[in-house]
Order: sequence, then C-alpha cells, then structure tokens
Amino acid sequence: MSSETRVVIAGGGMAGARLAQQLAARAGFSVTVIGEEPHPAYNRVLLAEVLAGQYPAEVIALPGPPAGVTWRSGVRVVRVDRAERRVVCDDGSLAGYDVLVLATGSNPVLPPLRGLFEPEGHDLPEGVHPFRTMDDSLALGAAVRPGTRAVVIGGGLLGVSAARALAHRGAQVVLAQRGEQLMERQLDAAASALLRRHLGERGVEVHTECQVRAVLAGDGPGRPVRAVELADGYRLEADLVVLACGVRPRVGLAQAAGLEVRRGIVVDDRLRTADPRIHAIGDCAEHAGVLYGLAGAAQEQADVLARVLAEDADGRHGDGSGNGSGPGSPAARYTGTRALTRLTLAESPAGPAPAPLDLAAFGDTVPEPGDDVVHLADATRGAYRKLVVRGDRLKGGILLGDLGSVGVLARTWEGDEPLPSSPLLHLLTHDGGY
Repeated sequence: MSSETRVVIAGGGMAGARLAQQLAARAGFSVTVIGEEPHPAYNRVLLAEVLAGQYPAEVIALPGPPAGVTWRSGVRVVRVDRAERRVVCDDGSLAGYDVLVLATGSNPVLPPLRGLFEPEGHDLPEGVHPFRTMDDSLALGAAVRPGTRAVVIGGGLLGVSAARALAHRGAQVVLAQRGEQLMERQLDAAASALLRRHLGERGVEVHTECQVRAVLAGDGPGRPVRAVELADGYRLEADLVVLACGVRPRVGLAQAAGLEVRRGIVVDDRLRTADPRIHAIGDCAEHAGVLYGLAGAAQEQADVLARVLAEDADGRHGDGSGNGSGPGSPAARYTGTRALTRLTLAESPAGPAPAPLDLAAFGDTVPEPGDDVVHLADATRGAYRKLVVRGDRLKGGILLGDLGSVGVLARTWEGDEPLPSSPLLHLLTHDGGY
C-alpha cells in the first residue's frame, strides 16, 4: 500500500461529504468523491424549505470540498472491480482504491400505478415528480403556481413535508395516504389527528385509507398529467403529482460486486462489508438488521468510519485485515444511532396564519407493560406531548406544538441518562427544568 491510503467514496450526498471532510482533516489519505448529482453536496433535510421558497438552493449547500479532496460531480460509479481494486464510472474513467466506501444513498419508491410508465419505456408523465433530490425540488418549484392543483401520494414524513411546502406556495393540495393515519411510523393516532388538523388549516386536504390505482395523463407531447384515480373510481384532478411513497436503498453496485445484501448493504460494527476493503455508510447501509435512512445516522456513521480508517492506517490491528482481534484491537465501533425525527410546518404567507407547528418524535413511543406514560394534550393550543418512561430512563416521545423542551429531552434520551427524581409531569413543563 502506498504512503497515502487511497479512499474512493461512491456517492456525494451528506454521508459521503461528511466522511470526506473528516478524512481531509487527517494526514495520510488521498480522497476522491464520485457524486452522481451535478449540484454541490447539500442538506437533504431542508429540501422542503427550498420547495416552499423559503431558502434558495445555495443556502442548504454543505461546505465545499476540503483542500486535497478530489470531487467529481455528475459522474456515477457503475461497477466495482474487487480483484483490481478499482471502480468503473459511467464516463469510462477508472479510479483505483485501497479503501472503497459505498455511500450510494437511496432511490424514491415509484409505486406500480397504472399509467405511470405507460406506454412501456416512456418517462414519467409531465407534471409527475418524485421528491428526493435537489433536482426534484427545483422542478416542482418551477412548476407550481398559486392555484395549481397538486396531489401528493404518501403521508409519511416526505409526503407531509411536500404537501406543506406546496401549500405554502399557494397550490391547492390533496394528500392521499394509504394508511389509517399520517406519519404512522413516528406518530400515534392522537398526534396524527392533530397533524392532520394543522395541515387542514394550511389548506391541505388529507385523505387517509385512500388507495391510488392510476395516474391519468394526456396524449400530447410529454403526456401531461390530468388526474389521479382512486381505487373506488373517484378522480382527483391534478396539474402536479408528487410521489412520496418512501425510499429504497441503492444496493445494485454491492450486489453486482458479490457483497452481502439484505434490505441494505450489510455492514459490521466497523462499517465493513463482506470485503474488508469496502465499507458502506448512510441510507444504503444495513447495520445489525437496521436501515436508518436518516441524516443523523449517516453523519454518525461517517464520523465513526473516519476513526476506523485512521486506526487501520495506523496499523493498530496488526495484520492489515481490520479484524480487531488480539491485544491491539481497534477502539472505533458503530453501535447504532438514536435518531430523532423533526418537522416544522411554517406559516402560510397568504390568509390568516394558523399557529406554527413543530413536531418531534424519538425512540419507542409504544409503551410496554410496566412503563409509565406521561400525556399532556391541549386542543385549544394544538399541543400534544407524550413520553414513555421505563424505570429511570426516557425511552421515547412524541411532541407537537411549542417545543421549547425538546432539546433537553432529546439529549436525555440520546445519552440514555437517568431522569431527575421530580414528578414525571415536570418532564413536559418548562418549570421542571425541561
């Protein structure tokens, strides 16, 4: 191996950018980032703010590549040659590596709706957009106008964010959610109902238990979208359709290279794949059976991997395998991420402004037998708070409304710290120190 460890990062999103920054601050690494998107790396969490017109695209850009990092934008890795330790890119170029990091992220799920890709081989109809990348956000922002009829398919975090952003731009928004409630992975029924009310105050018409079966498009150039058809035959007229049906890890490179893939690319506590010279981080990585799909987890994995690679470069593990055995076994380990979901619904610029909504959800929000549950609900103020406490530990919570207390609560949960001995109700009130 050369005096400098050649690290190639396949993917220029938040995980890849974070790792490049971390490695650039350490001696002994030559770092190349190969990113498919033509834009500089950006904070994906704030894409809805760009769509809403609250931030220009450049505001959510991450810091530029550090000195010494080679950043190739608009280029995609298409093959990993493990025998030669190199990657092949879609422009025909090659990049050799000592360490390869797969930070390929995830793709939006495109549901199997009639008319979406018909006739076979055609692109999505004009006016139909996924909501995952900067290009998606910019395309939607360019298409929306006051009064535009928009249908958002999917009531998870992405769908709620997109619906809020489009309504902020003056669109007439209908949100179609297949499940019984909004954000069902994070919220309970009471919190979801409150979120639905807040969206309604912002002009978003929400339909739950609503199955979409077809996208109806015209016959002209680009097949402009005309409507969305529901399972019961009812049609929602639409000028724009947003597909917010979840994401799927991008694992094709790993599969073709013969690495172990389940739902994501399987990695161990040192974020290694089945090939010790190849690691994976971010949305594409599956650790201990968990796919996080969250920015916080991607950044934490990047930080841990930077330490892992520094230890490997120092030769602390002795034999170059990184197996961590023996008296010199390395210390850096990834043990999972305790991640919090946060969403803020901004006020509408037109009409009477409803109260702003701030939402946070974390940990286990479904109590087990023996758990204590603290509830506070104020329908007048649109506030809802629920904490699950097990012994002297905070196990999870759902908070909507004025979230002045969320910072300390989140830190207590993330650090798995013991709770104070004061009554549990004080956890949800400012006078209790939280």
